[in-house]
Amino acid sequence: MKILCVGQAAYDITLPIDHYPVENKKIKVGQRIECGGGSASICAYMLAKWGMEVSFASVVGNDYYGDIIKSEMQGVNVNLDYLQTMNNVGTAVSFIIANTSNGSRTILKDRASDLKMYSQEIGEDFDVILLDGYEKNTAIAAMKRNPGAIKIIDAGKANDITIELSHLVDYIVCSNDFAQEYTKMKMDYDDIESIQKVYDKMKEDFSANLIITLEDRGSFTYVDDYMIIPSIKVVTVDSTCAGDIYHGAFTYFISNGYDLVETIKLSNITGALSVERVGGRNSIPELEEVMNKYDEDVI
Repeated sequence: MKILCVGQAAYDITLPIDHYPVENKKIKVGQRIECGGGSASICAYMLAKWGMEVSFASVVGNDYYGDIIKSEMQGVNVNLDYLQTMNNVGTAVSFIIANTSNGSRTILKDRASDLKMYSQEIGEDFDVILLDGYEKNTAIAAMKRNPGAIKIIDAGKANDITIELSHLVDYIVCSNDFAQEYTKMKMDYDDIESIQKVYDKMKEDFSANLIITLEDRGSFTYVDDYMIIPSIKVVTVDSTCAGDIYHGAFTYFISNGYDLVETIKLSNITGALSVERVGGRNSIPELEEVMNKYDEDVI
């Protein structure tokens, strides 16, 4: 089973504090956490860590941050044949303020508009393709070469590229932000009918299997009937990359033959376990930990 992850590579610098900073004040940070980030990048790293054969298509700068991202990926045996390096543009960097008192995070992104892959050719076949809305041309080229592959998109924001790519995949796993932005309708997590209306509106336009993530409430989909598949209860310390980790888990389990409901349950658990730790990539739980938690909580 060969997996290709296409999309963003970034370097994350997380500053955990116990309250949101007050403007024009000095705030002491006890610890700074640094590691690679970016949606497709997190998924590629996680899938390889969990034992899958993974290639990563993206672009970084010829700089310190790009070198660290490459080193981390090589450490878990991700194939980097499609990871390109630009000499005149820096690697994307995210500065993350993690409020550990309530688990929220604020992200400041530094990404040059011309940081894009300069070649979109994919020279081999893949069984699964995961997209995150970046590197549109490479994503389309990969899907054209592999029409029979399982195609999944992490739909975070309802921009033109993500919407276009969402018409080409088998599974749209979208955030509640994407769903509400796309439909221009509001969801109330305590009113399942409001979520159902958003879901139905999206299904008018998209033929793919649709899953809407609902943060700590779990996920919404339709399998024989509308359903909210709940998550597990955890104490949230830092929600950075929880969605990316969810998508990595979704890709793993759907690729390994789990049905949709089981896949969503396990993805909920994986994302929930990640928020108990500070940081992005380094908060990825072990597969054994996820399966043990699934056995404990699922009857």
